[in-house]
Amino acid sequence: MKKLLSTKEVARFLAVNEKMIYSLVAEKGLPATKITGKWLFPKHLVEQWIETNTINYPESKTQLPPYEGLLIITGSNDPLFERTVSLFNSIHSNHIAVFGNSGSMGGLRALRQNKCHMASSHLLQDNEEEYNFEFANQELEKMPAVVNFCRREQGIIIQKRNPKNINKISDLARKGIKIVNRPVGTGTRLLLDRELKKESIEGKKIDGYHNEFTSHLDIGLEILSGRADAGPGINAVAGLLDLDFMPIRWERYDLLITKERFFDKGVQLFIGLLQEQSFYDLAKMFDGYDVNLSGKIVFPQEA
Repeated sequence: MKKLLSTKEVARFLAVNEKMIYSLVAEKGLPATKITGKWLFPKHLVEQWIETNTINYPESKTQLPPYEGLLIITGSNDPLFERTVSLFNSIHSNHIAVFGNSGSMGGLRALRQNKCHMASSHLLQDNEEEYNFEFANQELEKMPAVVNFCRREQGIIIQKRNPKNINKISDLARKGIKIVNRPVGTGTRLLLDRELKKESIEGKKIDGYHNEFTSHLDIGLEILSGRADAGPGINAVAGLLDLDFMPIRWERYDLLITKERFFDKGVQLFIGLLQEQSFYDLAKMFDGYDVNLSGKIVFPQEA
């Protein structure tokens, strides 16, 4: 079992007084749970929360080796993206693309640490119009180039025929509803928390809110199995598993690339693939994708 901290212990861990802890829970989303009337804080989630809210990281002294055919990508997972990686590998036999699922914030951290060539991300900004720019500006010393991979429909995946009659976000907080969730630092978790806040709902009070899974497909499988009634995810997974779907919004899912690695051969080949008919045909196999912007630079816009 993961280690749990008391209010006093987490206050000591964060070097603040105990009264401040309650403010951090209410206003800053400090991960917490209440059991038998006492607040408890999962230490691993507190550590994730600290890292997610850290700004002004020191510049990494490590560098990726010169590109020699291995394209490393990490960040937010997506079924179409993973299929595109396989398509890339089948077309370009002299190159190998590998993907590590670490969530949007994990992808930005890997990019900052020079552990990957590209990071996939879909972090919604406070203005609810743009994606990724503010997060990249906070996380990285220099703004990367941002290339769109796709637009996709985010929402709530629900059991087939919606037996619990879940029709709006506030229904997730009803008694008898159990959900599954994505980890802290993922764009999907960020979106769900934002929508819950609009309804003045405390996520931690929802049954299953802290039951986290690392991919959209895992979320869908939990719902398909009946172990959960609903969970945040994308329309594509609902379609794959023949589940119901409650849409929230269309979002931009981007690839972030440092300008030092933008012209690496593998990076350019991958971006070019996003405007090929083989990629468009792949996207047609799924629900909930828009590829009209795919392969186009969205930052810097003058490009």
